[in-house]
Amino acid sequence: MAWRPVYLPWRDRVGVEIKAVSFPWFAGLSLAQKQKSIAALHKAAAEQGLPKLLEVSTKSPQPLGVAYSGFSLSLPQEGGAVPVECAFQGSKIFAQGGSYTDIYHADPVAAKRDARLQNSGALLGYRWGGEDFPLNPPGAFYDWLYIRAAAQNSAPSRELLHFSGFTDLEINIKKRAACQAFSAALYVSLVENNCLQQAMADKTAFLQLGKPAYEAKAAVKYA
Repeated sequence: MAWRPVYLPWRDRVGVEIKAVSFPWFAGLSLAQKQKSIAALHKAAAEQGLPKLLEVSTKSPQPLGVAYSGFSLSLPQEGGAVPVECAFQGSKIFAQGGSYTDIYHADPVAAKRDARLQNSGALLGYRWGGEDFPLNPPGAFYDWLYIRAAAQNSAPSRELLHFSGFTDLEINIKKRAACQAFSAALYVSLVENNCLQQAMADKTAFLQLGKPAYEAKAAVKYA
């Protein structure tokens, strides 16, 4: 057995509820095995009253879930579109280097594995578009990038509103606070509460609106 978080957007106010769901794990690295695990996760969630979920990752069995992976979803930038994952990794500022903006134009998988991200000392913060972004709350900078990218594609992004929640099979929440499924849930909550434009106006407004979601995220304790 394994467990993964299910991220449920609040519809009546801005926020995200997080439910931990246990499910049978199908070992193996193939796409078929990954999708068996996703199906088992969604089946177990449905049995707990959490139906109509979307897996948001490159392993998703649904094209929308693949398209809204941080490896696929892109931000417009001078010189060409930048995948969210590349923007996130390339914007990191370390005690001994960064930000490494050449990563913006790398393959997203290669961007995540760039050796400089492991060999530049402590992570101090982020810089995107000439603006600095703090480390805390954990994962917020990634969400900021993701939601801005989703907002640029407003028509297809609204398809996310048809789902009650989101998962990301690959995420190890103990090692990485940034999670594309959480970002998708927060995006939906902002749209449903007519707060998206306000959140996108500046990072202070975004962090204030997202505060209940980040408090809920911080309160979850995983075994």
